[in-house]
Amino acid sequence: MTKKASDNSSIYHGVIAEFSTSDDLIHAVNESRKKGYVQMDAYSPFPVHGLSEALGHRPSNLLVAVFCGGLIGALTGFGLQYYLSVIAYPYNVGGRPFNSWVSFIPIIFELAVLFAAFTAVFGMIGRNGLPRPYHPVFKVDRFEGVTRDKFFLCVEADSGEFDAKKCQAFLEGLGSSYVEIIEK
Repeated sequence: MTKKASDNSSIYHGVIAEFSTSDDLIHAVNESRKKGYVQMDAYSPFPVHGLSEALGHRPSNLLVAVFCGGLIGALTGFGLQYYLSVIAYPYNVGGRPFNSWVSFIPIIFELAVLFAAFTAVFGMIGRNGLPRPYHPVFKVDRFEGVTRDKFFLCVEADSGEFDAKKCQAFLEGLGSSYVEIIEK
């Protein structure tokens, strides 16, 4: 079953195809990359091993950002305690030195974890483009099957030499059960 539309690539988001198994989806992704399509997105009801690599996703640099956030948190914790204990209120408590860094460790640790956690959450939200209450694939009536047992591959319109009709015919030839051209 195929839904037809006129061929004007500037008004399309892409072409989406439905597959019944994860192996069919990975095969379709590999064939699409061989064909020259690079901007693709895959949707599945559960994580599929090897799908990210097949789509060409690189490892995220979010790990570095989280480490930097934790380091900034640790330095902030040390700096605040140093300022309070040495500069602002230098009280001699129990005969220890003003810069008793060993007693600063719990706060340093807590602020490192706090800053790292916030960096991870906001970094993930930013990298995923969230919040996104609307996406063009939501117009596809059969897309709700992705939450149960269907697998979808969307070849996006900004993917190399995109021609909606040719891409639709290509995806139909890969054994998909349904193909639709998605408008923006």
